[in-house]
Amino acid sequence: MIERYKKQELFLGRDNQAKLHDAHVLVVGAGALGSSSAEMLARAGVGNLTIVDRDYVEWSNLQRQQLYTESDASETLPKAVAAKMRLSQINSEITIEAIVSDVNSQNIEELVAGKSVIVDATDNFETRLIVNDAAVKFGIPFVFGACVGSYGLSFTVQPGVTPCLHCLMDNLPTQGMTCDTVGVISPIVSVVASFQVTRVFQLLTGCEVPPVLNSFDIWRGESSKINIEKLKQSSCPTCGEAATFPYLSFENSTKTDVLCGRDAVQLRPGGAKVPSLELLAQAVVGISDEVIANTYLLSFKYEGHRIVLFRDGRAIIHGTNDPVRARSIYNRIIS
Repeated sequence: MIERYKKQELFLGRDNQAKLHDAHVLVVGAGALGSSSAEMLARAGVGNLTIVDRDYVEWSNLQRQQLYTESDASETLPKAVAAKMRLSQINSEITIEAIVSDVNSQNIEELVAGKSVIVDATDNFETRLIVNDAAVKFGIPFVFGACVGSYGLSFTVQPGVTPCLHCLMDNLPTQGMTCDTVGVISPIVSVVASFQVTRVFQLLTGCEVPPVLNSFDIWRGESSKINIEKLKQSSCPTCGEAATFPYLSFENSTKTDVLCGRDAVQLRPGGAKVPSLELLAQAVVGISDEVIANTYLLSFKYEGHRIVLFRDGRAIIHGTNDPVRARSIYNRIIS
């Protein structure tokens, strides 16, 4: 279909359009950012897309996750599957792979193998750090993105050139806000996804990508740009001089144990930093009115489950014996 990319070719050039066609982009997460980014990439003619997500479509997703329909929510379709179905209708010329899976240290290296760029659309920092380690290890650019409320940010990790996510952890804004406590509006999703996809275009066509962290609050009409070049740390365990890629290690990943006879799952965190109980207690006030806190633990109700968090980072998720669901709930709370 020679006319399909005509307007885009006027800007990028025919040779660069061909580079998009030959590329293979991995989108990690098919929620708000992932579905928006995947649609733009598919419409742009990126020849190969792999979309991986562990979750399914719910009614509350439809407000901001633009690929999905009421039918997808009614049928409880996995997001990756629903995304592939819709994107195949949008562009039948490209190859789309849908993977319904939890991204972890055991499968990430297989997922990133042979990819040109990785788009971050995850909902928790443990998974982001796992992907960050794999991206740096295999020299694949990783385009970070996040949004909550009306606020969003994005930057690009270029292995061997820029700081990685691990380097920047202590410099990222930590306001204690999550989608569960303050919500999110769809325009900020579109803004962040647009920045991410623009960076993907630049990376795939060999254009220079600025080493900056872009942040914006569209409700307040505010934006900022921070040069991150000098934040690269020689001692970083991911991209430093003696890199060990800690989040690719099984020992540093979250472990789950089904508690026999209790309809509950215990999770033990790996190497990721766990917020203090005091900080978590403040955050959960907005999502639960049954909060119990003492020196040793924090207990509260969330999505119909009794959650108990311990000072050492352990958690017990009551009301399920499914480790995948328990980990999903835990990650949403901790992130």
